[in-house]
Amino acid sequence: MADHRDGGTNSPDPVIAMANICKSFNNNVVLDSVDFELLRGEVHVLAGGNGAGKSTLMKILQGVYSMDSGSIEINGQRVNIGSIHGARAAGIGMVFQEFSLVPTLSVARNVFLGNERRSSLGFLDDGDSVERTRAVFADMGVDIDPTITMGNLGTAYWQLTEIAKAIAQDAKVLILDEPTASLAKDEVDALFALVRRLTDNGISVIYISHRMDEIFRIGDRITVLRDGQRVQTSPIADLTAADVVHAIVGRKVESAFEWKPRSVDRSGAPLLEVRHLNVGTRVRDVSFTAHRGEIIGLAGLMGAGRTELARALFGIDHIDSGDVLIRGERVHLTNSGNAIAAGVALIPEDRRDQGLVLEHSVRDNLLLTLLGRFRRGPLLNDRKGSAIAAELIDKLSVKTASQKLAVGRLSGGNQQKVVIGKWLGADPDILIMDEPTAGVDIGTKTEIVERIRALGDLGKVVIVISSELPELLAVADRVIVLRSGAIDRTIERADIADEHALQLAIQGVAP
Repeated sequence: MADHRDGGTNSPDPVIAMANICKSFNNNVVLDSVDFELLRGEVHVLAGGNGAGKSTLMKILQGVYSMDSGSIEINGQRVNIGSIHGARAAGIGMVFQEFSLVPTLSVARNVFLGNERRSSLGFLDDGDSVERTRAVFADMGVDIDPTITMGNLGTAYWQLTEIAKAIAQDAKVLILDEPTASLAKDEVDALFALVRRLTDNGISVIYISHRMDEIFRIGDRITVLRDGQRVQTSPIADLTAADVVHAIVGRKVESAFEWKPRSVDRSGAPLLEVRHLNVGTRVRDVSFTAHRGEIIGLAGLMGAGRTELARALFGIDHIDSGDVLIRGERVHLTNSGNAIAAGVALIPEDRRDQGLVLEHSVRDNLLLTLLGRFRRGPLLNDRKGSAIAAELIDKLSVKTASQKLAVGRLSGGNQQKVVIGKWLGADPDILIMDEPTAGVDIGTKTEIVERIRALGDLGKVVIVISSELPELLAVADRVIVLRSGAIDRTIERADIADEHALQLAIQGVAP
């Protein structure tokens, strides 16, 4: 938090002024008379719980949605932003959490995608695109070869390319939606340095994030939305993390991430036993056990093999050698169907691409693993299915106007609840959760943490992979640290003093 900005180069005149913005979907009020102002050269954090209205407010500013009532002014002039092209013409660019780049095209072609450079004869002018892209990166202080194929670059470079794409379109306002969700610590530091350079050059940034440390490092001011209303706008220097959390959730949640020691009986046979597992080059000779009711944390740097281990245990990635025993019996995890039959479930890291069918309804997604329970001959019992879906929606407090609503219309946190609910209904004995709190608000994080504890108390084995160390330390009974695909060490939670100590262990420098 020592990196927190002290006002930047902010001008008192707002670049963006949104007043009394209202928006409803099917009689469901999403925004209720919301005001929002962005000053020149500032980083203005937009925070709030999942379903609070952040994305809807920004999509109105981007021209994706039309507002029901209210007004928008840019540089003091009232405007009507009717489309994404209108927002682009007004100098507003947005970098979404899900990338919009084409992996088979070059960096330069991606930067000018939809705005291609052409010669006087109307042909694509790749040379001009490359030079202009190189100039944009130079202004950003970034060294990327514009001619390289996008698919050959890592996630951090995709993020930088998205930003370059917006700047190449002469954006004066940049909206960053959870920009660090897939970045390592050094990549986050580089991104923040870039954001500072951009604001020093007069570009204004709206920064959407759920991460407290980021909010205090990069932001000048913060606006908090809750249940579609603006509840606070303040200089970040005047607030504490507890103040922000309280504004977001409307209650204090400080105790949610306190570790609560649990009693796990390890005297009997383990529910899960992994023996000398090898999966390609990413999982090497991994052995561990997990007893009923035990919550195991998997920690490690990016590329340590955590996700690959999870995928192997769910039958997605081919196991080259080694054994997996469940309830003392050797199981052949050659596909996910075998894993499900053995009582294993996986909540994947990428909920949108791997955990949900976005165009299908909330109901259909919740029932994907349960279809056999309400079949009536060749047909499905719709009434029973709807009752089960309603029970899961209520149990997990999923905010949705209807169970028939497409799940892709829900906020990120509510989508994650649907992924969890899909497997809770199937009642697995072993639940693997890969980054379960990534990209969700503090309120939903506390609900997920409490759900993990409850599953452990029911006698389930829960394996939690998380880069969010406070959440990992809040739930784990043991932490297994992976390094280069192998187990580096296993630590009892009681022996981990704090987040700093676990970070040292992950880095391989702890005693």
